[in-house]
Amino acid sequence: MSKKVKLQDLIFNLEETFSKPEKEQEELKTNLIIENFRYHYENNAFYRASCENKGINIDSIQSFDDLIKIPLIPVKRFKDVNSHELLTKGLHEIEYEMRSTGTSGIPSVSRRDSKTVDNAILSLYAMYREFFKLSTGASLYLMPSTEDIPEMGMIKVLGMISGLTDASWYAVKGKLFKAQEALDTLGKWKNKHTRHIIGPPFLVYKFIKFLKEKDIRLQLDKGSYIINLGGWKRFTGEQISREEYNALCEEYFGIPASNIRDTYGLVECNSLAVECNLNQKHVSPWVHYSVRDLNDLSKEVALGERGVLAILDPISMSYPTFVLTEDLVYLNKESECSCGRNGQVVNYISRVRGAEIGCCAINLEKQMDTAEANESSKSCVIL
Repeated sequence: MSKKVKLQDLIFNLEETFSKPEKEQEELKTNLIIENFRYHYENNAFYRASCENKGINIDSIQSFDDLIKIPLIPVKRFKDVNSHELLTKGLHEIEYEMRSTGTSGIPSVSRRDSKTVDNAILSLYAMYREFFKLSTGASLYLMPSTEDIPEMGMIKVLGMISGLTDASWYAVKGKLFKAQEALDTLGKWKNKHTRHIIGPPFLVYKFIKFLKEKDIRLQLDKGSYIINLGGWKRFTGEQISREEYNALCEEYFGIPASNIRDTYGLVECNSLAVECNLNQKHVSPWVHYSVRDLNDLSKEVALGERGVLAILDPISMSYPTFVLTEDLVYLNKESECSCGRNGQVVNYISRVRGAEIGCCAINLEKQMDTAEANESSKSCVIL
């Protein structure tokens, strides 16, 4: 390996890191991933055994071209009753558990020690600052607060944005969406704050439906963002069209597509891919996305071709974050985006066929649908 790289140096100089040529970024993240691989190999008996079963030892990973050899942990392994076996740190060192639940109702649990929490928070805030430059404004959250659902990854990660704005309000109370109160809150903030809307696409879509029924079209502020996380598939299986979504947001919120920003991430990992003003999802430059052949997961597909996403994330000290997802994606062929940033750009397509339909947003929508049905049935009771 080349000279040792510090993760914090890349995070604290993120704009400069994104401007580095692709080959230089590859060298930097390779250094971090190899160091992290060796740490888990030496300190995690379960992972070391998994490596040895595949003929991989501590000296097998020496260069960028060797990263494909790193043994991966299938994402469904985090749902296993024995998921604690994945830990490199002891359970007594775990500071925080983050969860995501799919249609099976079985939660995926990822546990983080203090150092991993530090690294994750620094990296997430760095990405938020890089792409949104937020330090003032008001955040209308179309979702519950962490007080209501403290362990749901999507809510925790999006909720961090409130630390960058002056005011925030959550529009889901007791799993019921308070659309009129959300509208009133935006009105209260008018001419006082730059107003941002944050939440999963299905709830933004739900708010638009409310505005459409009321024949209300808002004009938010110059610099207002709509920031999404949680995917574009509803629990019913219906796919939300991004093109239609952008057009509706432009019509009902007065926000251009360049300020409608989706993000991509997994509860089991510690970083987000965030859209630039061209709606291109940029991968954090210390993380490597490896797109694997559907028929042979030991091989990568060519740039621009679809395949199964594997994430190599060197942030975690509590467990090896070398995760094989169940997501079908492709990477841009060009490493340089017109926004001026270099590095990997990911395009999400869908879940792999046969994979469980599940994420925080889908689980939340199911809970809300049930709560709304119960509320509706109460209002129909004749006394």
